[in-house]
Amino acid sequence: MNVVEMRGICKSFGLVNANVDVDLDIAKGEILSLLGENGAGKTTLMNVLYGLLEPDAGTIWINGRQERILSPLTATALGISMVHQHFMLVNTLTVAENVVLGYEPRKGAFFDRARAFEEVGRLSEEYGLRVDPHAEVSTLPVGMKQRVEILKALYRKSDILILDEPTAVLTPGEADDLFEVLRQFKQSGKAIILITHKLKETMQAADRITILRQGRVVRTMPRVEADVDQLAEMMVGRRIVFSIGRKEMPKGLPVLMSIRHATLKREGVAKLKDINIDVHGGEILGIAGVDGNGQTELAEVLTGLQRLNEGAIYINGAPVKAPTPAKMLELKVGHIPEDRTTRGVIRNFSVSQNLILGYQRSARFSGRLQLKKRAVDAFAKNTAEKFDIRCGSIDDPLSSLSGGNQQKVVIGRVMSEDPRIVIAAQPTRGVDIGAVEYIHERIVELRDAGKAILLISADLDEVIKLADRISVIYDGRIVSDDEAKNYDERRLGALMTGQADESRREADR
Repeated sequence: MNVVEMRGICKSFGLVNANVDVDLDIAKGEILSLLGENGAGKTTLMNVLYGLLEPDAGTIWINGRQERILSPLTATALGISMVHQHFMLVNTLTVAENVVLGYEPRKGAFFDRARAFEEVGRLSEEYGLRVDPHAEVSTLPVGMKQRVEILKALYRKSDILILDEPTAVLTPGEADDLFEVLRQFKQSGKAIILITHKLKETMQAADRITILRQGRVVRTMPRVEADVDQLAEMMVGRRIVFSIGRKEMPKGLPVLMSIRHATLKREGVAKLKDINIDVHGGEILGIAGVDGNGQTELAEVLTGLQRLNEGAIYINGAPVKAPTPAKMLELKVGHIPEDRTTRGVIRNFSVSQNLILGYQRSARFSGRLQLKKRAVDAFAKNTAEKFDIRCGSIDDPLSSLSGGNQQKVVIGRVMSEDPRIVIAAQPTRGVDIGAVEYIHERIVELRDAGKAILLISADLDEVIKLADRISVIYDGRIVSDDEAKNYDERRLGALMTGQADESRREADR
């Protein structure tokens, strides 16, 4: 029997139809992958099931009974939990305190702390989610934080588990561990819905697949009948090319950017530790690392957002004195920030305004007292067309665009200024397969034109696919540097989590 049946679900936001007459079901002891592009309606549909949104039309049946789910509290009472893409944890509390928050065991009128630690420890062992119940969440790596989120669902005795992009910040090893846990859940009879746009994890974990496109179900099928090319085409409505052609670049191209003995401390803690990096023209240097190991600080130092305590940055062999964002832009350093919402765009500004952010004071866009609207509009229309930014109008607010199109605004703005050096931090995080293909092609175009690209990414497939050379960052240090062809996912994943480089040891013997 199906534990969840959603029938004829419709949900609109103004003129945007997020879900159109959607049917979805899942059985006990099954993993269902809900697959689709950004904006396809996946998260909206699951927010309806979890009670965060009320559908405009349609019905929901849980264990054969029609239910009206008006809040997450109702969903939780029905055995439904949702693990969100962005963790909902209190960093200053322990693991156990986070897990029981809102459902605390009591001894009389007081919180029974000892029982909380005992129950969370038992759950942790029972499901192989080994994490210290006494550890403060702020001290945990992201893979462990994911486990805490899942433990919260188990503690609430959930039989239906929704996971929204669960591997977005995990290494391959951590993702494998997660999928092993999900298989244990499946064997214990739980139903799991995996929201994703990653084909690889769909093929690795799912029993069945439901594909959404533009708010509608394209097809539901057993995973054994699916292949990656077919799924990609159903997601985006066209054939996706996974391989990228690139020019063979001559050896000995000049170093366009370098950083020497870079040390950065914040509140007495070293974030970067004596880092040395060279990036040549016609090269993509990949920086691989788990979030929180210094790559954010590295990108911000190289774009003038933070100042080094020790060391120096060199552009074309000359030191950059007192770097600022404005000075780095003048030196033709483009920046694709890792979090477009805080560093890359202003969501309530128009598309055209966002396309000139950072360059608005240049003579071509600005007069003595105001912007040159005709020049800005002409540039914006040309850039939107050239970079396939899909919007109703360049005057629309950026917030009306999908995540992938917002990222294209950032990419288009950077590339239209003809940078010599580009710092691309997590350039495809949170965007769908069609936008990923497009962004990868643009990055390789820059490289083939002789530009220097520093690619910072936690997505190992992306780093291996695009980079000519890879440096691995761990705990603020570069722990390995080699040609990309000499790495595979396992070696990279091990280095990113601080393990010894067995491949290098073998080579040294």
